[in-house]
Amino acid sequence: MHLILTGATGLIGSAVLDAMIKTKDITKISIISRRPVKMAEDAKDPRINVILHKDFEKYDSELLNQLQGATGCVWALGISQNAVGKEEYVKITKDFPLAAAAAFQTLPPSSSSSPSPDQDKEPFRFIYVSGEGTTTTPPSSQSPLSRLTTPFFAIIKGQAELALSQLSTSTFLPFSMRPAFIDAAAHPAIHPYIPKVSGLYTLSNCVLGPPIRAGYKKMWSPTEHLGKFLVEMAMGKWDETIRKEAEVSNGKGFEKLEGGSVVVGNEGWRRIASLEG
Repeated sequence: MHLILTGATGLIGSAVLDAMIKTKDITKISIISRRPVKMAEDAKDPRINVILHKDFEKYDSELLNQLQGATGCVWALGISQNAVGKEEYVKITKDFPLAAAAAFQTLPPSSSSSPSPDQDKEPFRFIYVSGEGTTTTPPSSQSPLSRLTTPFFAIIKGQAELALSQLSTSTFLPFSMRPAFIDAAAHPAIHPYIPKVSGLYTLSNCVLGPPIRAGYKKMWSPTEHLGKFLVEMAMGKWDETIRKEAEVSNGKGFEKLEGGSVVVGNEGWRRIASLEG
């Protein structure tokens, strides 16, 4: 199985890469990155191919040829809304994944072997890493108070989720995942590779971490479990469970969007992955 990863130098991307490396059923890992990926270099895993790429809105035939045969992607590329201007945030958060999704729909099957009829039917799964607090309700449909209090990131990520859902077909399955308090404290394998953060962010983690881990676990996203679950989503292991949950959960951790895609909330993935709380 061949999977694609973006955002591999970030916190969630590092967790996903760690999970991919540990998953023996994955035979090839294609990482699309602006810069070298230290974790991939240190792994010395022959399955990993790092493709250095500058423009995430364009994918030429040379790049796509390196991705042929891929059956899934974890799109973990992202940035804080406070780190860039609004226009750049929209480009990174919405335009980049939509451009990639459109390009990946054109990927040819692997030429290394003659695919069986079953393999012909294998859909491509595009897993978009969103975030808790995201809303798919347009600002024009929100109350005046909600329009004032809804964060910019929540609106743009919601727009991306909806746009990706419109790309759903029998052979292209987009899903969105909304992690919450992302916690790498118990995941030492990625500690050398996660980005340095501000002192304020570190302080907030120290303050919020203990009570969330102890008493508000439905908002807890431990990275080792999160990375594994995202990889399993891209492999198709949770397709049926997620669809069933979206039908019966009435919004408790799952949301079915117009177009057919499903949003998996933090409470939802924790529940079906049998994590406590």
